[in-house]
This record gives sequence, C-alpha cells and structure tokens, in this order.
Amino acid sequence: MNIGQKTRLSRIVKDGKVLLLAMDQGMEHGPVDFNEKNIDPEFVLEIAKKGGFTGMALGKGVAYHYMDQFAGSFPLILKLNGRTNLVPKDSIYSSPVASVREAVRLGADAVGYTLYVGSPTEAQMFKEFGAIRAECEDYGMPTVVWAYPRGMHVKNEKDPAIVAYAARVALELGADIAKVNYTGSVESFKPVVQAAQRCKVIASGGSKQEEDKFISMAKDIISAGAAGFAVGRNVWQSEKGLDVAKQLHKVVWGK
Repeated sequence: MNIGQKTRLSRIVKDGKVLLLAMDQGMEHGPVDFNEKNIDPEFVLEIAKKGGFTGMALGKGVAYHYMDQFAGSFPLILKLNGRTNLVPKDSIYSSPVASVREAVRLGADAVGYTLYVGSPTEAQMFKEFGAIRAECEDYGMPTVVWAYPRGMHVKNEKDPAIVAYAARVALELGADIAKVNYTGSVESFKPVVQAAQRCKVIASGGSKQEEDKFISMAKDIISAGAAGFAVGRNVWQSEKGLDVAKQLHKVVWGK
C-alpha cells in the first residue's frame, strides 16, 4: 500500500473501525426503496454529514450532481460498477460504469466494486477488478469490495462457508475492505472475519428491520470481530435515522 492509499484509508477507517452509509440502491433496486423524502439524495447526504459516518458510498451520477455542496463533510466512496434489478440472478453481472480517474476527479477517498462470487460471470468481474486494482495503485486509491456470493451456482447467499469464501476472495484480489452478508450468528460470522485476515470485514445492513432487532444484530457482528458496517435502508428509511446512526456509533466504537 502506498502513501496515498494509507492517507485516504485513514479517513475511512477510524481506530480500526468503519461505519459507512450507502445509497447505491437507486440503480441496484430502482425507486421502490424510496419514499417522497429519501428519494432526494440531499436528504440522505445530510444524514451522512450529521451521523458520524466514516464514508458514504455513491454512484457517480449522484456524486456528480450533489457532492459539490457536501465536499469535506465525509469521505466519498465511489461505486465503479452497477446493475439493475431487472436482470435474472442466475447470470448476474455488475458492469463497470466509472473509472478510478473519475473517482479522483470527484474527490473520492476510496472506490467500491461489487463482485458476485460464484456467478457465471465471475471470471469477467475478476479481470475487470484486477484492472481497477492496478489503477488504484497508480492513483493511491483504496478499494472496498462488495463480496457477494450470487448466481446459478450459489444455493444460499448467506451460507457461512460461502460467505467466508467470498471474504477470502476479497483478500486474495487485494481489497482493503470487504462488505459481506451477515451469516446470522456470532459463531458463524467469526470464520468469515478470520478468512479475510488483513482485509477488514464490514457487514451489509440489508433490508429495513425493526430498530431493536437491527441494533442487536449490529452488536453480534462487532462481537464476531468485524470492523463495522455499511448501512443504508436501516438508516435513511427510518423515521429516526440520526438516532439509529448514533446507536451504531456506540456499537462500533463503544462511545
């Protein structure tokens, strides 16, 4: 890791911990996840600004249109690939839509990339991420990999052994942080964290849950040794999003 990567990564990883807010659902899921308030990126970005997050994951279009007014408010993680929810999961593929150079021009502190481990298009995504990873070395840019087992060969996307495999793939491909599915228990998630070794593991917040249940899950994830979370709907779909963020901050850093 070069000096630029270390510097940028230090803005996202605080005392070894990570708390990201994500809003890449507009492409991934379509408008179905939004209501009249949170469909406006400015509403969500205000939560990122005030909620103590160590980074915000966005696609390039939202970053292009909105980050000028939020520059310096939080580190930007620019998602470099994406897909719609209209494509069958059996042959799922997330295509490149932005470059590391664009991430630099937009002021990003890291890039995000989705890899569908086990998909029939796995080899193509690995090759594309390899090129992205090499470009990141040139620009001093850390990488966050969305490491998701998915596709016709994956029967259970939250199978602990397969999630651990995905986390290990993120390490093997050179990711700095791996975002993975939670496997459902402290005992089953510990091997996932162990598999990734020096690649930090953060858990996906997933779909909206009852607040108490979500915070309880968050505590278990940290107990398993994860570095933190990348959350979205459980914060900006909540009527008390900043309160949820404050609770997550206490779970992650203990204060």
